[in-house]
Amino acid sequence: MKRYIPLALILGISLSASAQDKKIEKKIDSVLKLMTLDEKIGQLNQYTGDRDATGPITNNPNKLKDIRDGKLGSMLNVRGAKETREVQEVAMQSRMKIPLIFGLDVIHGYRVTFPIPLAEAASWDMAEIENGARVAARETAASGVHWTFAPMVDIARDPRWGRVMEGAGEDTYLGSKIAFARVKGFQGKGLGNLDAVMACAKHFAAYGAAIAGRDYNAVDMSEHTLWETYLPPFKAAVDAGAATFMNSFNTLNGIPATGNSYLQRDILKGQWKYQGFVVSDWGSIGEMIAHGYAKDKEQAAELAIKAGSDMDMESRSYLPSLAKLVADKKVPVALIDDAVRRILRKKFELGLFDDPYRFSNVARQEKEINSAENRKASLTMAEKSIVLLKNEKEVLPLSKNFKKIAVIGPLGKSEKDMQGFWSIAWDKDNLVSLYQGLKNKVGNQTELLYAKGCELSDSSKTGFAEAVEVAKQADVVVMAVGEAFDMSGEAKSRANIHIPGVQEDLIKAVQATGKPVVVLVMAGRPLIFNWTADNVPAIMYTWWLGSEAGNAMANVLYGDYNPSGKLPMTFPRDEGQIPLYYNYLSTGRPAKNDKDTRYRSAYLDMPNSPKFAFGYGLSYTTFDYSGLTLSKTQIKPDEKITVSFTLKNTGKYAGEEVVQLYLQDKFASVVRPVKELKDFQKVMLKAGESKTITFNIDKEKLSFYNQQLKWAAEAGDFKLMIGTASNNIKLEKDFTLLN
Repeated sequence: MKRYIPLALILGISLSASAQDKKIEKKIDSVLKLMTLDEKIGQLNQYTGDRDATGPITNNPNKLKDIRDGKLGSMLNVRGAKETREVQEVAMQSRMKIPLIFGLDVIHGYRVTFPIPLAEAASWDMAEIENGARVAARETAASGVHWTFAPMVDIARDPRWGRVMEGAGEDTYLGSKIAFARVKGFQGKGLGNLDAVMACAKHFAAYGAAIAGRDYNAVDMSEHTLWETYLPPFKAAVDAGAATFMNSFNTLNGIPATGNSYLQRDILKGQWKYQGFVVSDWGSIGEMIAHGYAKDKEQAAELAIKAGSDMDMESRSYLPSLAKLVADKKVPVALIDDAVRRILRKKFELGLFDDPYRFSNVARQEKEINSAENRKASLTMAEKSIVLLKNEKEVLPLSKNFKKIAVIGPLGKSEKDMQGFWSIAWDKDNLVSLYQGLKNKVGNQTELLYAKGCELSDSSKTGFAEAVEVAKQADVVVMAVGEAFDMSGEAKSRANIHIPGVQEDLIKAVQATGKPVVVLVMAGRPLIFNWTADNVPAIMYTWWLGSEAGNAMANVLYGDYNPSGKLPMTFPRDEGQIPLYYNYLSTGRPAKNDKDTRYRSAYLDMPNSPKFAFGYGLSYTTFDYSGLTLSKTQIKPDEKITVSFTLKNTGKYAGEEVVQLYLQDKFASVVRPVKELKDFQKVMLKAGESKTITFNIDKEKLSFYNQQLKWAAEAGDFKLMIGTASNNIKLEKDFTLLN
């Protein structure tokens, strides 16, 4: 990979033709001319606040002095209309009076918590995902914060990596759609509106492929895999107008992403003509020393600024080093100016030069955050995120005739865990547990029994006896098992992703009572629970659903919402299968089935197949696929095929089906996956209702990166597959792309 590119390319910044953009560029020029080199370097620095009971940063006078001296361009972890105004007032005491940008990790909601992003991805509902980001943006902006470090758009195929909870799963197509939707949600009608915040696409790039699923670890992959699998969601974020990018902690093929000019200069700011700015991840510029790529902070600063990292988040490398590097003629002033220009542009677009305090309005904050409307949006998103994995003998939905329901398990009454990792802590937060949600649902008509049974990770089974006795008294048992909120997330990699502790033994003990059992698995990643999957009649994967978790689970359990979620990641049978994903490449010796292991690409001791496949998820109703037709079976490159078929709700409940369209390029100059998701629709049908579903297939859907890394379609034969999951294809036909 290239380490540097010519300065001429770095400075080749194409400006927007709009009159407003030209006006902003003139203002930026005026400000730059007035700034000293030290003030320019100051704009490239970001510090964290020290939030405590007395205020955001008042206990650290050095930071306040740096702000007054114009040595800071941004702060993170300062929030609240009052608090941000106080800090902004300090910035207005600087010579240039350049306002600060306030950033915060708003990953899945601000005051009202939404389901974790991986759970939202399970909804396959772009409108609701965008709306969730919209609500978060309104609450965040009303609290004086201008910038969120989201969305994370890393493709992740290893559930050992804790940060899978923060992304959209394993598929590039679905991940790109979600990246676009979340950027649009955060930024609304555009920066400068008081209900919009700057989005930040992260982590650029390929962080989701950390070796062994270990956070912060190296990444080693081919250029082809990088372009075809890991870069497209970032390009979707660019296309959606993402204001900022964040580089990643990892090395990519030996080069730290923070100092990788191929990623930041050649691709992002070069080929993609990106006009926003790039912020480092926390301390990642200085961490190039630990990587063995830079000998000290001065060299780290040189490598980072040349590679295209515009803002230094908390490594304190730029501030003490860049002026000397310029004086020593190691870094051209033009590079500093380019980075400052990008940051100032966003400050002008936000309207902060016109009014530095325009987002710091206490009255607007009190009106916006934690409103009934926002909580309702969270509830809707939570309902749509739940995935029904199993429902034998129609245990679900629960009968309203049940007189006694037992809630058993270490997460049955938990509130904090429902919020999930990467959420914002609030005093007196109103989080709804499963138990409370059921109580809200049944009122006095049904008696709720409860037993914890065990702790999440303990080996003790002393609570089993009580749990079994409680189960025996009930008409049905609802069990709440899984992970604590801090078992998945950043720095939460796990080599063992089975359900922790003795929770599955608790399920076995309760199942032995003979009572109908429903297991709800609450987690931030795909977990392994083979015995439960094979033996328990009803299972729902509920992830961490946020503020309205308990109410959402109760609504789905009772059928007031018919589950429609589909898995955005493959669930393995064992860690030994990882990485495991649906769109694997064809091999010269494929196994025909799980028993075909002799001199085949297979395991001797375990099937190749997953426990639950990508795209899998059940409903309380059933759907029939029939009558597949193609408008033509041969097309030229400038033509398209219209695909149509009939989808019928053959059950007794109204429900939504996520119809998935997969393609396989049978023969190509580069070996292609066995199938690739290329389109989907979420369709609501009443019981007994039928609808004609149509898709269009054109050259774009048939294209891929060839040996020369050119995006192109090749003439040949293709297989079209339509189904309810990646491993449950209902309809298929072949067609041909002509020269």
